[in-house]
Amino acid sequence: MASSAAGCVVIVGRKEMKLLEQAGSLKGSLSVEEQLSLISGCPNIQEAVEGAMHIQVNPPYYIPLVELVPHPETAPTTVDRTHALMKKIGQCPMRVQKEVAGFVLNRLQYAIISEAWRLVEEGIVSPSDLDLVMSEGLGMRYAFIGPLETMHLNAEGMLSYCDRYSEGIKHVLQTFGPIPEFSRATAEKVNQDMCMKVPDDPEHLAARRQWRDECLMRLAKLKSQVQPQ
Repeated sequence: MASSAAGCVVIVGRKEMKLLEQAGSLKGSLSVEEQLSLISGCPNIQEAVEGAMHIQVNPPYYIPLVELVPHPETAPTTVDRTHALMKKIGQCPMRVQKEVAGFVLNRLQYAIISEAWRLVEEGIVSPSDLDLVMSEGLGMRYAFIGPLETMHLNAEGMLSYCDRYSEGIKHVLQTFGPIPEFSRATAEKVNQDMCMKVPDDPEHLAARRQWRDECLMRLAKLKSQVQPQ
């Protein structure tokens, strides 16, 4: 990281981290100032990585999930060490057993986007109501348990669920269409609905993102209080 870039990171980081500290969401055992004191800049990438035990370019914060995707030549001990490090700093690491396009989270997200787009494009539901299905329906349970555990709990275990519902699920899946083209006409329709809720100027978008991040912080605190024994 160049020195000027490091300076920008510290200035922006101090403000963000102070807010996290005030909200009780700062990770790690060090104070804001102690953490910031560990950030330094250097003029070239070679110097930046020299002697480093861990390098990471996209550290998520509000979303704790970290997908660990080892290269075939990556030593298992490296994956284990990274997994332990992520847990230590408050992230939620998971192991991807082999490389796949888009990672796991994006593949699930794109599957939802695909069907959401089709439902809107075919006039089955409005864009705003489509989002309600997730925020007030699926998203409520998926914030705490995943789709496989949902199946497990919605019957007397996974085998029972498959015996009861697999044929019905397959019947519905057969009605799914091809990959959407994400046409301009549908994009404009969705954008019109979205802008009624959140205008797409920088000020409104920034305010909504801040609200979203505050919600995620509160949800993270709630989840930490209701973890299963």
